[in-house]
Amino acid sequence: MRELRVIGLEPDGKKVICQDTESGEKFRIPADDTLRAAARGDLTRMGQIEIEMESTLRPREIQSRIRAGASVAQVAAAAGVGMDRIERFAHPVLLERARAAELAAAAHPLRYDGPALSTLSEVVSAALGARGHNPDDTDWDAWKAEDNRWVVQVSWRVGRSVNRAHWRYVPGSNSGTVEAIDEVADELIDPDISRPLRSVQPVAPLPVEDDDSEHPELAFDYTPPQASQVAPISPVSRSARLTVKSDGTEAVTVDADTVTDAQARRTAPRPAPRPAPPEPEVEVEVEEESAVESAPADDTGDASVHDETSPPSRKRGRGNRKPSVPAWEDVLLGVRSSGNT
Repeated sequence: MRELRVIGLEPDGKKVICQDTESGEKFRIPADDTLRAAARGDLTRMGQIEIEMESTLRPREIQSRIRAGASVAQVAAAAGVGMDRIERFAHPVLLERARAAELAAAAHPLRYDGPALSTLSEVVSAALGARGHNPDDTDWDAWKAEDNRWVVQVSWRVGRSVNRAHWRYVPGSNSGTVEAIDEVADELIDPDISRPLRSVQPVAPLPVEDDDSEHPELAFDYTPPQASQVAPISPVSRSARLTVKSDGTEAVTVDADTVTDAQARRTAPRPAPRPAPPEPEVEVEVEEESAVESAPADDTGDASVHDETSPPSRKRGRGNRKPSVPAWEDVLLGVRSSGNT
């Protein structure tokens, strides 16, 4: 490599003129920020300039992405450069994130009754230990959200899955407070740490009440009869009486004859329907005819009304002789049943 020494500057000031000490050959170098940083010995500035030349992301944009929660590998992939080029700018931001995670771990979680007395680190360790996890296997991290507030994350591995819980950290007196953001974080700071995390409670079957177990004397085997064997229900007898005892309870009293008749009607077969009986024949005696003849003419109307309203008395015939029935006009006019006018 040949050595050059600066011998001058072009009139426009955009390039520096250098000369080889051995051959005397002259060279021109652009007077840009890289040359100025090299002349000052500012290596950081020279690295930034190199990143700006090779990457589409500026150093400030790289640090903003790291502070927002992105990893070095993610930013390097987005910038299209190696991770070693990103680490020099990400290192101070990563230290800032680690410090925020430590402060959040020492803060007090907010519950429904106010801030807890224990710190977030103590509450999380107790909750994971109660559920059978190792609290030492947790990873703490923090970053700034879009609202410029710090978010702290606790992650731990369970089998092949990774569980994550997030809280919002608010700096303040007594190490500040943290507020749960998701359901997992809320379950970790729950005072009832014996409850399993993300558990699905099965639906328990409803208990079947068995009254026979409490009262074995009431247990009996019952087989419902067929519909053809069920007797029709007889009407309720009017002889039943409702009485009230001295202790305030009600009792129904039924006559023994009524119960016996009802049972007999249920057990006895139903008789076949009988034909309607013929209309009864009316036999009028001579005494009634003589009474009609001796009645005055003025009472004729009353007798007719009386005969219309009251049915004639039915009397048995003598022997097997069929009684004769006089006509209605004969009864009104007082004519004998022989038909003589």
